[in-house]
Amino acid sequence: MTRPAFHPDFEKLPQTLPVFPLTGVLLLPGGQLPLNIFEPRYLTMTQDALGEPQRLIGMIQPRDENAGGEKPALRSIGCAGRLSAFQETDDGRYLISLTGVIRFRISEEIDTLRGYRRIVPDYTAFRDDLRCYDGSAEFDKERLIAALKPYFDLKGIEADMDSLKTCADETLVTTLAMSCPFSPTEQQALLEFDTLAERADALSAMMEMETLETGGPRSTTRQ
Repeated sequence: MTRPAFHPDFEKLPQTLPVFPLTGVLLLPGGQLPLNIFEPRYLTMTQDALGEPQRLIGMIQPRDENAGGEKPALRSIGCAGRLSAFQETDDGRYLISLTGVIRFRISEEIDTLRGYRRIVPDYTAFRDDLRCYDGSAEFDKERLIAALKPYFDLKGIEADMDSLKTCADETLVTTLAMSCPFSPTEQQALLEFDTLAERADALSAMMEMETLETGGPRSTTRQ
């Protein structure tokens, strides 16, 4: 996979980062996340991000998925995405797309700016997120593909299985992790796995387990 031309070098990553806390939404490095922005503070955040050289916004989940209020406690790890597509609507919304760049750990939260939250990110442990995937990760792709159909049938998801079978490994794992209806806790676990292979194996296990627990057919792999 070729590194996107506009991805920043590690040394040029911003030292402060606006964050968008959103329960049940997962962004991974290399993934594409469409967002419908309508709250005034996040409209402002989007405008400010567009004016920055790296155009990064941090996606992160609240620690309590049922938390309300203006400032819920945040998970410790999120993912910075580059604002890669932007469209205005006639009713005052922004339709944007974030391309996942690198994960971060929150070092500290700093004062809000114009209503939105900001943090000091620590990218150190996730430097490899900026490297191009070279296809060297080994995982049981047959197991993952076999787990998909019963899981999709259970969830009422329609998909082109032939296209999924030929999909590049990184694209397949990232797309499934971001788009399947996992719980916020499961999504966070997928975000925090160190390698693509670990994430892929966890995906297979999560889909197999849910299919079994609901009485669906168990996926099998060739021996």
